[in-house]
Amino acid sequence: MNDDPRNATRPATIEDTIGDYRSFFADLMRRLEVAAIEVAGCAISHLAFRTGTVPEYEQAREQIRRFCTADVENVWNGRPIDKLLLREPLQLATDTEVSLIELIPPPHQRDYPMGLEHCGIVIGETFDDFTREHEAVLTGRQDQGPFCQPAFITFGNNRTVKFYRYSLKDVVEKEGRQFV
Repeated sequence: MNDDPRNATRPATIEDTIGDYRSFFADLMRRLEVAAIEVAGCAISHLAFRTGTVPEYEQAREQIRRFCTADVENVWNGRPIDKLLLREPLQLATDTEVSLIELIPPPHQRDYPMGLEHCGIVIGETFDDFTREHEAVLTGRQDQGPFCQPAFITFGNNRTVKFYRYSLKDVVEKEGRQFV
């Protein structure tokens, strides 16, 4: 390990910044299986990483950008939120990868876990049927604009899986914003 203090804020891998994303994802998939929610074959929209402070958000943003080709940052509920497109997708499982990180600053409403917070899964055109079928186990639904109204399930460890009609990348583009 390189103990040079100049490298203290320069992670060697994205995992140095966001943590063990493979274990995070595997845990969520086990919990979905217990909840009888089948998502095999569905695309992964994104992983969300939450920071505890705005300075931590800014530091994480700069660290993650080192692994990205583009990003788009906007303000939601008075806070910046960045969507970062990775140069190389993260391999979450043998046949599952993700290319987008949603970086979120401190919470605005309730206690959220810091670090890896949720995984977004694209259900697609069968989204309405999916939400009706799993209504009894879903925790709720959010309204984040005309193209982004995910349903979600939050587990006992306060980690969440969100289900989307469109990927977060598609939502950004449908809203007329561009990754730069």
